Amino acid sequence: MRGKRPILLVEDDAVDIMTMQRALKDLKITNHLDITYNGEEALELLMAPSSEEPCIILLDLNMPRMNGIEFLKIIKQDDRFKKIPVVVLTTSREEQDKVESFNLGVAGYMIKPPDYRQFVDVIKTIDLYWTISELPE
Repeated sequence: MRGKRPILLVEDDAVDIMTMQRALKDLKITNHLDITYNGEEALELLMAPSSEEPCIILLDLNMPRMNGIEFLKIIKQDDRFKKIPVVVLTTSREEQDKVESFNLGVAGYMIKPPDYRQFVDVIKTIDLYWTISELPE
């Protein structure tokens, strides 16, 4: 995730947002973190003319107004956004959520660990993968 482009976090839980901010700081990941609280807000941000395309979207599934699955259905059909890697970070262990997420083209599906150190390890793994991964222009 290193580089200049922002990370888009789509998350409605204030504690999870603070945990993400702390983990990024502890891992010295300096990308700007854009935070939206549901799929509708994330779409508005992505579609804003002044918005910079994120290098990755970290997506919760269980949110009000527009959940993560509904959000994925829209962005993965839009040529402007479908190549942006999306990693689901959720508490949902439901097989249907996993299957539907991958059917909609997510790059990964990870369960949020309750322990902070384990959460940092998850973010470190995501960062390492997306730092060395080659993406199309």
